[in-house]
Amino acid sequence: MPGSHSYVLDNALLILEILRRIPRRTYTTSVHLREQIIAAGHDVSLRTVQRHLDAICSRFAIECDTRGKPFGYRWMEGAEGLKLPLLTAGEALLLQLAKSEISQLLPARALASMAPLFSTARRELESSPAPQVERRWLKKVQRIPESQPLLTPKIASVVFDAVSDALYRECKLNIHYRNAQGRHKQATVWPLGLVQQGVRLYLVCRFEGYDNERILALPRIVQAEARSEVFPWPTGFDLANYCNDGEFGMSRGRKVRLRFHIDKTCGQHLLESPLAADQTASDLGDKLEITATVADTELLLRWLRGWGEKIDGIEMTPLML
Repeated sequence: MPGSHSYVLDNALLILEILRRIPRRTYTTSVHLREQIIAAGHDVSLRTVQRHLDAICSRFAIECDTRGKPFGYRWMEGAEGLKLPLLTAGEALLLQLAKSEISQLLPARALASMAPLFSTARRELESSPAPQVERRWLKKVQRIPESQPLLTPKIASVVFDAVSDALYRECKLNIHYRNAQGRHKQATVWPLGLVQQGVRLYLVCRFEGYDNERILALPRIVQAEARSEVFPWPTGFDLANYCNDGEFGMSRGRKVRLRFHIDKTCGQHLLESPLAADQTASDLGDKLEITATVADTELLLRWLRGWGEKIDGIEMTPLML
């Protein structure tokens, strides 16, 4: 019967949706799962979700915490979760490359939740018809830092979990942190974004009671607790614009028209990777004259000073906003 087949398929897809949303570390509930599934466009009752969870717990490595209601659900420790047997060699390579990058950027707890996916990618490469070719690709590519490399600072996993949870749910966050002078402070903040700069992670937020954005280094947050209270998202705030305005380069709050001369050999990379979309370059023989509109930041000044005698004739003309 066509209707019967459709019913079976719909239930199978619903079970997959539930399985995908069961976390590996913290518990979730049938109520929360139903909210997520409805947000994804599926019309489902709470009783249906609960019925499927009962069946799932009897067939998958799902732990059910019955100490209170509503019951909590999560994958058991060490469980492989959902396997992805249809990964292509290219997709497996992409995941392995991603692992090499993010393993030094996220807390161990967050990385552990992705372990089954990375394991699937590794097994796919090992069982590929031409495994040596795929595996050798990982040794054919490298990333080299442009500045002195630093070790990744330690971030408490419970802090990262609380920050990312509050950021996702757009709810207030209570924090205990050390400021730049080493003093311990407490505050309630509105988390607006996470930004990675090099090996460091920063939280862009507003302190409750203020109307400007602040930047907090995650390693300096020693305690964090996500609250249930939602905050009003600031009108007009855009994380990409905030970063592009030079805030992470210690902005001076203005744009400048920059002009300088640079040794032609050293300046060749600026012809390939311009400082700005409006950059112009003039050939002066053994030097290049570069002009561009950029944010006036400490990062810019450090970059200019880093060239030493290779750069001269520096002019920075402030622009009216």
